[in-house]
Amino acid sequence: MEYVTAAPHPRSEAAGPARTGRLSLAVALLCGALGATVVLLATRQQWSEGTATVAGGSFPLTASGSDVTGVPAALAVVGLAALVAVFAVRRAGRFAVAAVLALSGAGTAVAALLGASDSSALDDKAAEVSGDTSAAVGALGHTAWPYVAAAGGLLILVAGVLALHYGRLWPAMSGRYERAAAPRPRGTAAVGDPDRPEELWKALDRGEDPTGA
Repeated sequence: MEYVTAAPHPRSEAAGPARTGRLSLAVALLCGALGATVVLLATRQQWSEGTATVAGGSFPLTASGSDVTGVPAALAVVGLAALVAVFAVRRAGRFAVAAVLALSGAGTAVAALLGASDSSALDDKAAEVSGDTSAAVGALGHTAWPYVAAAGGLLILVAGVLALHYGRLWPAMSGRYERAAAPRPRGTAAVGDPDRPEELWKALDRGEDPTGA
């Protein structure tokens, strides 16, 4: 007895990659945008505090993330720009932009972690208020905001990794605009590609034989 194996439905074959592309795109956009927002917000908050001795008394000092280092905020902006640029390029260009996105996320996280224990910003402020260039801050303390910024950098990194792995499944703005802008010859109708699965099914719906000469 012979068994006939049904051919896989063309639409079901295309649905898997399309669904994966949409899901990865949504997650990458969410992670990239949220990560950049978190980093920019965190770098505006207080990262460290301490005291400086002035005229026999203690003068409180604080330093924000931007006082400690400007690298996380700058890389977050680069990552956000790369996330947008991913849709404007294709193939090798998209891979390169995705790599920039991933590297900016990793660099943001590393820079934020390095700034978590930095005291140079407070030392500079202590020297300024005391008038002594060798003055150092005392009672040094740090907040959790550097680690929040590092978490934002990791979100940007996740967006970059997704772009590297699934970017080939994402749409490209340039291709869409080129197709929309291309002039169609007058008096001719758009003809579909007969080899495409959707055209085969349309032919079957019309009662035609798509395999006929």
